[in-house]
Amino acid sequence: MFIKQYLTISLLVSLAVIAQSEDAAKQAYVAPVPTGDYVFFETFDQDSIGTKWLKSNAKKDGVEDTIAKYDGQWLIESSTDSVLDGDKGLVLKSKAKHHAISSKLLSTFQFTDGKSLVVQYEVKFQTPLECGGAYVKLLSDDASLNLDKFFDKTSFSVMFGPDKCGSDNKFHFIIRYKNPVTGTFEEKHAKKPDFPSNVFSDGNSHLYTLIVNPDNTYKMLIDLNEVSAGSLLTDMTPSIVPPKEIVDPEDKKPESWDEREQIQDINAVKPDDWDENEPEKVVDTEATMPEGWLVDEPDMIPDPEAVRPDDWDNDTDGEWEAPKVENPKCKEGPGCGKWEPPMISNPKYKGKWRLPMIPNPSYQGLWEPRKIPNPEYFEETNPFQSLTPFSALGLELWSMTENIYFDNFLITNDEQVARQLAKDSWSIRHELELVQKSKSAEAKPEAEASEAPESGESETAADAEDETEAEESGHMNDEL
Repeated sequence: MFIKQYLTISLLVSLAVIAQSEDAAKQAYVAPVPTGDYVFFETFDQDSIGTKWLKSNAKKDGVEDTIAKYDGQWLIESSTDSVLDGDKGLVLKSKAKHHAISSKLLSTFQFTDGKSLVVQYEVKFQTPLECGGAYVKLLSDDASLNLDKFFDKTSFSVMFGPDKCGSDNKFHFIIRYKNPVTGTFEEKHAKKPDFPSNVFSDGNSHLYTLIVNPDNTYKMLIDLNEVSAGSLLTDMTPSIVPPKEIVDPEDKKPESWDEREQIQDINAVKPDDWDENEPEKVVDTEATMPEGWLVDEPDMIPDPEAVRPDDWDNDTDGEWEAPKVENPKCKEGPGCGKWEPPMISNPKYKGKWRLPMIPNPSYQGLWEPRKIPNPEYFEETNPFQSLTPFSALGLELWSMTENIYFDNFLITNDEQVARQLAKDSWSIRHELELVQKSKSAEAKPEAEASEAPESGESETAADAEDETEAEESGHMNDEL
C-alpha cells in the first residue's frame, strides 16, 4: 500500500515538474502588426471591454423575460491550453445565454470605393461545440446604430462565420441587400460550402476568412484553404436580381379546364370469352416427380447425437425427446416427403375486366397561371457597390457551449495584408498547437505505464502490507 502511494505521489510530482518546465519553455507571444491599411484590427492585448468593446444591455424580442437579456459573460483571457505565453483573446464564457458585444471601426467601410472587403478572425472551441454560433455581423452605418442596444434585430450589412447545432454544420456568408424599387432589405445567402466538421471539436484555433471583390466574386476560406467561391450575381439565394416576370396571383384555373391525358372508353364492351373466374396459378399437370425423391424420408429427424440431460425427470419434465434436425438424406437427394407438382402461371388467366383507357379528345394540358411583369424587378450588374456601408463589428450569439475563444479580428481591403497577418499570428499558434497535441499523445501512454507498478513491485508491496497487518494483529493479541 505504501509503495503504491509512493509511486502515485512520485508520478504526480513528475508530471507537475514536466508541466512547469513546459510553461517555462513556452514561446513568448509577440503581438502581430498588420502590414497595410485596415479599418478594424483587434488582438485583445489589453482588457478593452467597456471601452473599445461594449456589451449590450438590450433584450431579445419575442423571448421569455428569463432568457431575453443579453447577460452572457465576456472576458478577455488566455485560452486554457494556450501555447503562447501572454496571448489573450475574447472569450464567450456563459452557457445557454444570449451574448452581444460590439466595437466601432476606425472608419466606415464604403463599398463604393471600388476596393475588396476582407474579413478575417480566429475561433477556438475549447469545448466541442454542441449548438451555437461563432459568426460576426458587420453592422450597418445608419443613424439608429446604438452599440449599447445591439441585438438580433440590429441592421447588418454582412454576416460571416461558423455555426452549428447537432449534426447541422454551417459556414455563413449572408448579405442584406436593399431592393431599389421597394426600398426593403432582404437577406441573401451564399451557397452552403463543404468544409471539415472537425473545426467544431478538435480544440484547435481555426482561421476564417471572407474575401468579396469589386467584380462581385467572393471566396470563403478556413485555415487559408478555400472551401467555397462564387458570384454575388449567380450564387446567392434568393437571387439579388429578381425575376422579370412573376405568376399572376389573380389568375385562377377555369373549372372547365381538363388536364386528363387519358380517359376510360365508355363504349368498350367486355369480350364474350373473358373469364374472370380463371385462377392466376394452376397445377403443372405435365410435371413428374424427380428421380431419387425420397417419399418415405421425413424432412426432420431426431438428433442422433443428442443426449438426455442427467437431471431430466420424466415425472416432472415429461418424456424426453431428442430435438429435431434436418434430415441429411434430404440434403443429398432432390427432396423428401410427399411430392406435389408445382404451380405455374395460368395461360387462361385474364383477371377482372376493366374499361380500357383512350386519349382524351378534350385534353388541354397542365394548367399554368399566366405570367405578368414583376413590379419589384430591377436590373443590377454590380451589386457589390450597392451593399450597405458598415461602421461596427458585432458578435450576437446564443450557445449551449461555453468558453468560445475569439482572436485577431481584421477588416481590410487588401487580401495580402490578411494573409501576412495570418502568417504572423494564426500559423504560429496552429503549428505550436499541433506540437503540443503530439507531445500530449506521446506522454499519455508513458504516464499510464509508469503509474502501473511491475509485477515484482506489486508482490513486494502486497507482502509488506500483509506483514504490517500481521504485526498489528500480533500487538493487539498481546495486549488482550
